[in-house]
Amino acid sequence: MRLTLAEPGYLKESISIISDLVNEARFKITPNAIELVAMDPANVAMVVFKLLSSCFTEYDVKKDIEIAINLANLKQVLRRASPKDMLTIEMEENRLKIELRSNTTRTFNLPIIDLEEKDQKVPDLKFPVTIKTSSSILNEAVADVDIVGESVAFIAEPKKFTLQAEGDLNQAKIDMKEDETTKISMNGDERIKAKYSVEYLKKMINGSKLSDEVIIQFNKDYPLKLEYKTVDKVMLSFILAPRVEND
Repeated sequence: MRLTLAEPGYLKESISIISDLVNEARFKITPNAIELVAMDPANVAMVVFKLLSSCFTEYDVKKDIEIAINLANLKQVLRRASPKDMLTIEMEENRLKIELRSNTTRTFNLPIIDLEEKDQKVPDLKFPVTIKTSSSILNEAVADVDIVGESVAFIAEPKKFTLQAEGDLNQAKIDMKEDETTKISMNGDERIKAKYSVEYLKKMINGSKLSDEVIIQFNKDYPLKLEYKTVDKVMLSFILAPRVEND
């Protein structure tokens, strides 16, 4: 196996974002892509990541390989990569060798770890509402509700999407109407509402570093899915369990 990236940014940003949610993870390296499916330690959030072979200048993978890595360690090595570096990844015995080449050649070796946990399967979720909007709009809305409460309600109505949070004394409400930037598609006209953790959302919206657009899908008291993707390069999505409160 030998992989070379001329633009290390996609891998670097993705691992930085994923490592905020997951400590250790198993990568599946196939002839088409590097893939990862992992749950956070609290089993509240799932991360699904795919970096396509078309992102690489060299992609030599003959058969599927699975390797488990400590993400904090990987993140620290990747942080040393500058945009001008050529980044090469190889397997050597029980180590992952990462080489950064520019006017110097820097080599790092990371141990492959044993992960006890079973393979994670991406759940087959059906959503009655899909909202496509600018990543920055969602980022601002989450920053607004963050100053008010720990949870936020996502509310979808025909031609309108709302984020709403309530604290002990204060309240925040952000209305987004359908326009050039925000597209809302719903099955039916019924208002759909669900609550999610702001703390988790703050980590997930960092996906905006990979894409200017985000796809938001949810249902009443049902998981939320956020997806960020750059065509032919990278896809990063998150599934977040709802906060079901007994009213």
